Amino acid sequence: MESYTKSQEDFLEALLMLEEAKLPLETTKVAAILHVSKPAVHQMGHELIDKGLITRIDYGDMALTEKGRAVATNVLHRHRVLKKYLLSLGVSEETAEHDCCLIEHVLSEETFQAITADLEKRS
Repeated sequence: MESYTKSQEDFLEALLMLEEAKLPLETTKVAAILHVSKPAVHQMGHELIDKGLITRIDYGDMALTEKGRAVATNVLHRHRVLKKYLLSLGVSEETAEHDCCLIEHVLSEETFQAITADLEKRS
């Protein structure tokens, strides 16, 4: 399985979030979500095109490839599960959002599955 950097995963996750919100996948929107410059988004876009994770479509908007969508879906799922878990522990919304953005990239699959199982038991 190919591995990706935190920045690459965050970029793909941002695209999927825009897509789910039915917003255009454009450089300006991605830059706002990630709190980075438009040139940084443009550069990362080229990296992800080279890896076969996104394509450019009309007027420079981006689209996830099947491979990119799989990575983005996995990262966003981890994000949502981890945030729910942190909130269930009593962590504030703001801290949970911040921390899960960091944890989602480094947590082992074994630990993630244990957290998921614990959340399911609580439901």
